[in-house]
Amino acid sequence: MAGVAGSGADERFKARQVMRPRDQVEQQIRDAILEGHFAQGEKLPPETELAKQFGVSRPTVREALGALVSGGLIRKIPGMSGGSFVNTVTPDSLSRMLSESVDTILRLGALDVLELTEVRRVLEVPAARMAAVHRSEAQVGELRSIVERQRTTTIDDPGIPGYDLAFHTTIGQASGNRLLAAFIAAVHDATHPAQFLDVTEEVGRRTVKQHMVILKAIEDGDERAAAEAMQSHLDYVLRYSTAQSDSV
Repeated sequence: MAGVAGSGADERFKARQVMRPRDQVEQQIRDAILEGHFAQGEKLPPETELAKQFGVSRPTVREALGALVSGGLIRKIPGMSGGSFVNTVTPDSLSRMLSESVDTILRLGALDVLELTEVRRVLEVPAARMAAVHRSEAQVGELRSIVERQRTTTIDDPGIPGYDLAFHTTIGQASGNRLLAAFIAAVHDATHPAQFLDVTEEVGRRTVKQHMVILKAIEDGDERAAAEAMQSHLDYVLRYSTAQSDSV
């Protein structure tokens, strides 16, 4: 024991933080889900059973499950046949989770319009190219419907940001990549980039024409034309954004 008390003892032993019971429960359930021990949509054991397995109280389990709900890993359904279920990964569920994260980032620090457009280029140019390959007829029909609404509206229509959101998120979904679609939807949901566009009649006409070019390329299955059309559109959007130096 004398050796332990020597000068090197403080280097060999370090204090470690002990996790709270709630945190241990949360972490183990999270790890079990992420490691595939529970399938998407599968129901977790009841709170009473989890409390027994972990050797903790039901309120502790309930708190851990609440944190997993907030994190988007599970959902709770009330009622006799309800319980805690592992979330199914869909573009909508991914988008909700990512949108909350993006919104938090934006609240913590301002985002320049140039930064926003650069991120959109990274996401949406490849998405347009992929959409030309993977789009369904239903998605092409949805894009046609959106563009037709844009063509027949006026610049004072309060629905303009919503049409823009629908157009770009539909292209994300048409890419066939759920994670890419979720990122695009999250960025649009959190930042609403159309609100920074200085929409004059001329700018409105130009952006709708650009959407039409993007749509045609996707409809024709022309990957290169779709990517180039999206790139040109985002360049134009940045050029006519109100106060490029302003923050989002």
